[in-house]
Amino acid sequence: MEVILAEHAGFCFGVTRAVDEVYNQVEKNEGRQIYTYGPIIHNEAVVSDLEKKGVKVIESEKDLETIEDGILIIRSHGIRKEIHEFIEKKGIEYVDSTCPFVKRIHNIVEKESAAGKTIVVVGSAKHPEVDGIVSYAQGPVYVVETPEDVEKLNIPEGTEICIVSQTTFNTNKFQETVDKFSNSRYNVNVVNTICSATQERQTEAERIAGQVDAMIVIGGAHSSNSRKLYEICSKKCANTYFIQTLDDLHLELPKSVRLVGITAGASTPKNIIEEVQQYVRTII
Repeated sequence: MEVILAEHAGFCFGVTRAVDEVYNQVEKNEGRQIYTYGPIIHNEAVVSDLEKKGVKVIESEKDLETIEDGILIIRSHGIRKEIHEFIEKKGIEYVDSTCPFVKRIHNIVEKESAAGKTIVVVGSAKHPEVDGIVSYAQGPVYVVETPEDVEKLNIPEGTEICIVSQTTFNTNKFQETVDKFSNSRYNVNVVNTICSATQERQTEAERIAGQVDAMIVIGGAHSSNSRKLYEICSKKCANTYFIQTLDDLHLELPKSVRLVGITAGASTPKNIIEEVQQYVRTII
């Protein structure tokens, strides 16, 4: 079986930075408890491996109150502003591994909101990155995920609006959503904060999916960017499969399938990608 592996597949810069930091702290601080605020990334295999090394995941301010010693790693998705302030106030030793691209959005939202603009975040309201972003708004803030969501908003005409995006959002859907904000009704400032790695990954995945007989997308079950890749690839290739690891791969392909494409979300380790690639190559 011939395989096309996407060049932009697997850990992005922000994820690599965050994961490496946790492993580094475990190695440097043997005997001390290492915590992460929320799963460091949305990949069950990585989180499980860190748990085996003693890393504990905490999920709330109540959990933070129980920390007496140890080191806290802030996840790549970032956290809410008030949680960050609580960590500082309590004097918890921490390392901030928030992705720099996410940090940039925090700064934009804080600045534009302070200037009196209404903030619109294009993304999933349930995603931890978006949850953190909205906390930096000092005034009105809305989260929209689809163009249809925009039509449900009740924002007064003439409002100054600043639009930002979740870093891993679908590029095409972001533009479709932004187009719903008419400049004739609002004074709109659009800041495309989808990170370059996401755009490259999505563009490449769409191109590969359009030329193969089957497409495999590897990513965590809760990984937003991986789900977006699956959504994009499914529109180009009817035989598109979403898996977390090789154990999930149960291909039932037509005999005519000869060319398979593989891509992976930003939270997928290299070893999992290689395992899937090697297995698919052996299929006759």
